[in-house]
Amino acid sequence: MEAPKTIDDILKAASEYLHEEKNINLIQRAYEIAMEKHQGQMRRSGEPYVQHPLEVAYLLATLHTGPATIAAGLVHDVLEDTDMTKEEMTERLGKDVADIVDGVTKISKLKYMTMEKALASDHQKILLAMAKDIRVVLVKLVDRLHNMRTLEHLAPDKRQKIAKETLDLYSPLAHRLGMYRLKAELEDLSLKYIAPTEYEDIARAIHAKKSEREEDINQMISKMEAILDEHQVKNYDIKGRIKNIYSIYKKISSKGKTIDDIYDLLALRIIVETVEDCYRVLGLVHSEWTPLPMRFKDYIAVPKSNLYQSLHTTVVGHEGKIFEIQIRTYEMDEIAELGVAAHWAYKENNPGYTPEKEQLEIVNKLKWYRDLSTYVEMSQNADPLDSIIEDIFSANVYIFTPKGDVIDLPTGSTPLDFAYRIHTEIGNKTVGAIVNGRIVPLNYKLKTGEVVNIKTNKNSPGPSSEWVKIVKTSHARNKIKSFLNKLQRDNIIALGKEEFERQLKLLNLPLTHFDDKVINEYFGRNNITTLEDLYYEIGKGVISARSAINRLMGNTETKLDDETALKMYSESEEKPRARRSHNNAYGIVVEGLDKAQLRLGNCCQPVYGDSITGYISKGSGIIVHREGCPNINNVDQERFINIYWDHDFSGRVYESTIQIKAVDRPNLVAEMINIINTTKGSIISVSSSKNKVGECITKFKLQVGTTDELNRVIVALSKISEIYNIERIFK
Repeated sequence: MEAPKTIDDILKAASEYLHEEKNINLIQRAYEIAMEKHQGQMRRSGEPYVQHPLEVAYLLATLHTGPATIAAGLVHDVLEDTDMTKEEMTERLGKDVADIVDGVTKISKLKYMTMEKALASDHQKILLAMAKDIRVVLVKLVDRLHNMRTLEHLAPDKRQKIAKETLDLYSPLAHRLGMYRLKAELEDLSLKYIAPTEYEDIARAIHAKKSEREEDINQMISKMEAILDEHQVKNYDIKGRIKNIYSIYKKISSKGKTIDDIYDLLALRIIVETVEDCYRVLGLVHSEWTPLPMRFKDYIAVPKSNLYQSLHTTVVGHEGKIFEIQIRTYEMDEIAELGVAAHWAYKENNPGYTPEKEQLEIVNKLKWYRDLSTYVEMSQNADPLDSIIEDIFSANVYIFTPKGDVIDLPTGSTPLDFAYRIHTEIGNKTVGAIVNGRIVPLNYKLKTGEVVNIKTNKNSPGPSSEWVKIVKTSHARNKIKSFLNKLQRDNIIALGKEEFERQLKLLNLPLTHFDDKVINEYFGRNNITTLEDLYYEIGKGVISARSAINRLMGNTETKLDDETALKMYSESEEKPRARRSHNNAYGIVVEGLDKAQLRLGNCCQPVYGDSITGYISKGSGIIVHREGCPNINNVDQERFINIYWDHDFSGRVYESTIQIKAVDRPNLVAEMINIINTTKGSIISVSSSKNKVGECITKFKLQVGTTDELNRVIVALSKISEIYNIERIFK
């Protein structure tokens, strides 16, 4: 067992890279405060409590963290366990140290629970703290490591709880920071208390074959050295490697294997000077030994999101035994062992150094951390405890854009997650996806190395509620929910406005009579300050349109009573009736004409409820077109006439054609027909074809009574997951 660390050990480790007196003095002052404040406190092990922060600070010094981080390690429990305030710590050690300790204290106060909601909450708070200052998490990780090393002094139930928390939270966090050495020790120590029998069995098996394995590795190293020397590879290093106990346990338990079945218990790591040497050595390895198919990974060309880079290959090596070989540069090896800390070594001689610049450097290097910072900013107006934990802790897949850019996403992500990661508008307008040249459904699970091309349509109605169930990332889920919430509000506002304006017409009041100022005057005390707010409350049914108009009439004594309202209704009905024409079969009123020859435009097939316009043709009377019909874009504007649907008209059916694009599958068209038949839509004809890229394109000619009926058909069809685009078409 190693001797307990002292302040001299810390200063010796720190002095390897810290030389300025002010930095050493800061660490010394922090030590004096720790000794002062923890005086008389003892740990469960029986040793003075101050020994714990000494061990934490020493580990931080070995990671070459800055003096403020080491000082924070020495006093990281002072705010929580003693009478010292943050203000006093700021005065004695500076704001930088006090802020780090305050962040660690907030994390430490979180009570771990096995309930999923509580765990996600703890994860989130730690991530939010990290987004502010990643040094908080470094201190907390090292703090947890030393606590795990001394866990045997706690009661068994407490050990289990802390070990489970470590495995669920802190080990994945260390992995995300690329700190593999620390991650492996946290995992092994956790397993020791969570599954002690399995831990001991694997440890004994490893120990029993230790000499045999070392002999195999030494033989392989000797052979590899001879090959490298023969080909004049300079300044290399070769190390044998044993997998940690937890990784062996995971393979045994998940794949039903025994320890003898696991390939990469025998492993070599070859470290060279340059990237060119890495690929050269890979060629030498493959020319000497047969590589196993599907076991090669190039993390140099496509690094992991935590900065990890290496070549991985598995070969049939010495005496037919399986060896995993990793090839990397010295810099890559340091990053693989220390993770973010290797990139973040304190720059004492940099005159422009500030904690903010230090933080910015990490943001720029770690793409996932930059994304985290963005997510945190986006979560400020939402509930930050429910949003991004799975995005940060899930294993990643690496997806390519058509331009070759790499997007990393959690395992299980879909094309919709990919689309929303690129841009919100791309996500909202997504109508389909092509992966590696073939159309896939939007719920397709993406795999590493696939090239994804998102198909968009500016006329797309946007996300449906089904998308919420399809996406994996909370980033995409939040964007979809935001769109749907706004859409729902917009629909409610439209309903409220329609009802309000209908009541105004009945009462023969002008539509432009009211503005936001008037609304605020009469409804401000109800938190209704704009006309849109009023429409929203009417649409929800909280306020009736008639009562809103009554209040807006001003004097409560002259509000509209039922008799007055009926009188105004009768008067208002007489005026429009005088100019309505019932002499056509379409339910269309033509301004100023009692009798008019009308014909519905076959090019755009208007349906009752569409926005329409009339075009006076030569010899064919008035042609009724949907607004936006391409056939009326370049015609004589003087030939247009105002027309509108008769509000009281009903009973006629109208023809409309819709086109549906979907990923083809058996019985798809039959399912569409069945859905249409369950709505008020009546099918006149149907045609369907399949194009070269696998799209099923189906056209339905329908009879419907109103646009509402047509929209119900479209909404019902859109629930089929393979369908990604439905639109009314112009002939």
